[in-house]
Amino acid sequence: MGLGVPPAAYDRATTIFSPEGDLYQVRYAFKAVEKGWTSLGARGADSVVIAAEKRLISTLLDIEDIEKIYKVDDHIGVAFAGMGSDGRVLISQAQIIAVRHRLLYGEIPSVDYIARMIADIKQAYTQHAGVRPFGVSLIFGGVNPDGRVRLLKTDPGGQYFSYYAVAIGMGESHALEVFREEYKKNMTFEELVRLVLKALFKARIETAMSEEESKKEELLKNFHELVELGYVKKDEMMFKKMSKKELKEYVEKFYDDLLKV
Repeated sequence: MGLGVPPAAYDRATTIFSPEGDLYQVRYAFKAVEKGWTSLGARGADSVVIAAEKRLISTLLDIEDIEKIYKVDDHIGVAFAGMGSDGRVLISQAQIIAVRHRLLYGEIPSVDYIARMIADIKQAYTQHAGVRPFGVSLIFGGVNPDGRVRLLKTDPGGQYFSYYAVAIGMGESHALEVFREEYKKNMTFEELVRLVLKALFKARIETAMSEEESKKEELLKNFHELVELGYVKKDEMMFKKMSKKELKEYVEKFYDDLLKV
C-alpha cells in the first residue's frame, strides 16, 4: 500500500497523508463529532436560532449545569457537538478573539471573522507533530455589523462554511431531513423556533438510547428540560438564551406538530 508502508503507519501522526489523501487522525476527529449530542441552527430573514440537546446519561448527573450553547459576544452565540473539553477551549478562544477585536478596532467583530479565526486554529492542529486535531464542530450564529444574519459551521479539519440551516452530532442526518423538507429562507423568528425544535425532536427520537426515550408523548413532557436554545434578532443585535419557561411554552404551542415527526 504505497511504497510498502503498512496501513497502520498512517495512524501514527497527524501529519502523514495516506495514499488516498486522507489524514487519518482528522478523519477520526470527524467521528468524534458524529458521536456527540446533536446541535443545530437555522437562519431566517431577520433572526438566527441555534439549539442543542442534553442527555441524561446517568441518574446521578445534574444536567442543569451542562451547557451546550454559549455567548461569544453580545451579537454572537455558539453551539457545539463532539468532545466537550475541546469545545470549551475553542469557545473560550472565540470569546477572547471577540474582545481583542473590540479593543483593537473599536467595533464589534463579524460572525464570519470569529468563525474563520477558530477554523484557523483548528487547521493548525492538523499539520503539526505532537498535537491532535480538535474533535469538535462549532455552529456560530449571529448578526454582522452590516446587519446580515449569519450562520456558520467549523469542522475538525479547519474548514468553515455559511449555511441557511445546519446540524451536527449523532442526530445530524435526521435533523437535516426536517430542514430539507421544511426550511424556507424568509422564515420569521417563531417559524425558526418551531423548525429547530422539530428537527431536534426528530433527531432525539431517531437516536433514542432506550425504549422509554423513543416514546414521543413521554419525551415531550420534559423536552424543554433537555434542550438549550439561543437566538439573535436583527433589530436587537443581542444574543439571548431562552428560559426553561419560554421553551416549555413553545413546546406546548407546537405540541401537535412535534408529535407528527
